[in-house]
Amino acid sequence: MGAAFRGQGSPVHWGLAVKPEDSVSGPVRGAFMSTNRSRRSPATTGRARALRHGDNMAEAVLWNELKGRKLGGFKFVRQYPVGPYFADFMCREKRLVIEVDGSQHAESSYDRTRDEFMRLQGISVIRFWNTDVLKGITSVCETILAALEGRYDSDVSAPDLRYVSTRRNSQDEKR
Repeated sequence: MGAAFRGQGSPVHWGLAVKPEDSVSGPVRGAFMSTNRSRRSPATTGRARALRHGDNMAEAVLWNELKGRKLGGFKFVRQYPVGPYFADFMCREKRLVIEVDGSQHAESSYDRTRDEFMRLQGISVIRFWNTDVLKGITSVCETILAALEGRYDSDVSAPDLRYVSTRRNSQDEKR
């Protein structure tokens, strides 16, 4: 390929293979070639891959419901890097992160810091307990779908659910 195809935003820059006859119309869908350029470091990619292979039972159950656009046609990815953090699941289209937590996350200041970081990136976060996913996957999926469809417009906090919206509550804005 000529140098004209190596600039920012070109198919080569993003690691996409291009047939010579398609060079004007764009990249070939689904065909990838290896390049030295990557949007993520190898360490980040390796860490995300390791986290995907080490998911717990609740994460595996939820992933079974989210993968393949099963939930409302929305696409989810697992262990997606967001800044210094990894989201258990993320719908990039709706900028929604789903976290499945064990009891060690109860009132965790780390999680609150992480949620605030995500909010500042324009990402909403919804958290479920492992036990809720394992015992009530249907209601968990209904709650996720409600968030995806915009039926929550502010933060929600309940014993079995924590939703951090990108939009602040009117009470938060007064502070």
